[in-house]
Amino acid sequence: MAVTSPTLPGAQDRSRAADRPVAAHADWSWVLQAVTGVAVLGLVTLHMVANHFIVPEGLRNYAQVVEWLSHPVVVLLEVAFLVVVTWHALLGVRAVLFDLGLSPRFERWLTRGLALVGVVVVGYGLWLTGVITGQA
Repeated sequence: MAVTSPTLPGAQDRSRAADRPVAAHADWSWVLQAVTGVAVLGLVTLHMVANHFIVPEGLRNYAQVVEWLSHPVVVLLEVAFLVVVTWHALLGVRAVLFDLGLSPRFERWLTRGLALVGVVVVGYGLWLTGVITGQA
């Protein structure tokens, strides 16, 4: 007599989800998450050192920030930091929500919605950087 374990509620649903073909986004999203994670570590270290550890008071005031952002390389690094952090965060939110076992249609909608959020966040950050530097 064979011993079988009881079937858990919803186990059948999970097996169907597991049989579903892996979407193309699953192949690149974890790679981008890892790459942006490494980039975040490097850029946040650079940001913290430049903006907090080498400043005598520990934090730049507005005039010091404006002066600091007058250097094009600094602006480029800060914008890269903004883009990478936003991308990494939204990929993380996307991964958590995808783990809920959403339908492929809703996953596509969610991906587009998060991309739109990313564009708005980065757009606002770029606008704010332009205002601070006097370029807007």
